[in-house]
Amino acid sequence: MNSIKKILMATTLLLSITISHAQIKNATTETVKIYGNCEMCKSTIETTGNLKKAAKVEWNKDTKMATLTYDSTKTSQDEILKRIALAGYDSDKFLAPDAVYDKLHGCCQYEREAKVAVSPATKMETVTTENHAGHANHPDNAVPKQQVDTTLKAVFDSYFLLKDALVKTDGNSTSLKAKDLLMAINSVKMETLKSEEHIVWMKVLNDLKEHSEHIGDTKDISHQRDHFMDLSKSMYELIKVAKYETPVYLQFCPMANGGKGANWLSKENAVKNPYYGSQMMTCGKTVETLQ
Repeated sequence: MNSIKKILMATTLLLSITISHAQIKNATTETVKIYGNCEMCKSTIETTGNLKKAAKVEWNKDTKMATLTYDSTKTSQDEILKRIALAGYDSDKFLAPDAVYDKLHGCCQYEREAKVAVSPATKMETVTTENHAGHANHPDNAVPKQQVDTTLKAVFDSYFLLKDALVKTDGNSTSLKAKDLLMAINSVKMETLKSEEHIVWMKVLNDLKEHSEHIGDTKDISHQRDHFMDLSKSMYELIKVAKYETPVYLQFCPMANGGKGANWLSKENAVKNPYYGSQMMTCGKTVETLQ
């Protein structure tokens, strides 16, 4: 009788997993290690990693192994693991922020293995140190000025060039610059972003793509400017957490958007209005400086 029960339970479990996976199109299944201790950890890891009809996470507290099943057209292993890391749980690929780990319940604070998160910037610093070994008096050996994370720099630079094209009221150039911006957006590797950048990036990514596409698909300057308003809102959210190598100015035109006003970002404090160009070049003011 017990053997029959076991068979039924195993069949039920297999059936539930099959149904769950069937709901996810283009399903890719992978097994990865995620660190944790208990059933509370299991609940958090699975809830955080799951995405309706896009990703399913099943974690075993004894083996610390997680089975990830996901739609590869909608998400990726990196995105799933990064969300889980932001909830406090390390994997072999991503480390949870210390502040988040420290807030976990005592029974959930697993033993952390020493790891170093390697970024392109880290590699460059290592090479520089090695090249100057033994040259303590060399002027180039001075401590360099702290560099701003440049992972998103291409996105911001493309945005500023797009803004400049609108200032010139050049629909052709604006369309081309928007396509360059979209290419920069699609080139961002999310796994290289810092945790705070990643959270905002996931929030604004679809809007950045949508409005860049709309601007790139038309040469109608009025239509381009309409989408630039929304594009600038998302870009502002991103640059606030990612920062830039020089001060960036949030500027405001009270006449734009049918008199409701609209913002944009500029590397210059002097106002050059992208919504009116030469018609009202200096209409507006700087309302915030981002450093």
